[in-house]
Amino acid sequence: MAAKEPSTQAPFPQVVRGADLERRAVLYSRVSTNNGQDPEVQSREIREYCLRRGWPVASEYVDVGISGSKERRPELDRLIAEAHKRKFEVVVVWKFDRFARSVSHLLRALETFRALGIEFVSLSEQVDTSTPTGKMIFTVLGAVAELERSLIAERVRAGLRHARAKGKRLGRPAKHVDPTKVAELRAQGVSWRRIGAQLGVSPTKARNAAQEA
Repeated sequence: MAAKEPSTQAPFPQVVRGADLERRAVLYSRVSTNNGQDPEVQSREIREYCLRRGWPVASEYVDVGISGSKERRPELDRLIAEAHKRKFEVVVVWKFDRFARSVSHLLRALETFRALGIEFVSLSEQVDTSTPTGKMIFTVLGAVAELERSLIAERVRAGLRHARAKGKRLGRPAKHVDPTKVAELRAQGVSWRRIGAQLGVSPTKARNAAQEA
């Protein structure tokens, strides 16, 4: 008799009586294109998960044909707006990358949910922020996002130092001000403010150009 292959599906967490069963859940699904991709594949697994937990699904938010790199997503935006109205207590997604476009985006959303008392569950990564393990992962994500910001800032500073070492001038190029034009405008009684506006410089720069001339 052949041995039974172990299931690859992650086990559902144990249902907690009491407050756990009083939570209203919402699901969020996203597919990048509507050509052969069916968001129902994600939504069905999320519904089954909520059924096992005893959570009623209050609403479903599905973005179809929306790239993961896009900042604006109609259904995700609606989810965030209704989160502020406290219409649910749990957000359930199929996978991190279906929900967030980056670690920093995910962290900002989780911080918003935490402030509103909303838990977040990702099935594929088996993350549930209502559990101690989920809280630890949230902390790790924060550290990763902070490291990401620090690395970007350090690369920018290193690039600036390298440019200065090669003698490159940084910042906007200095704008030349024609002192003759300034003198003509002043002779016509034009104020320093209007002179600066006409020449595209500050009034102080226009005055300094006249004094240098």
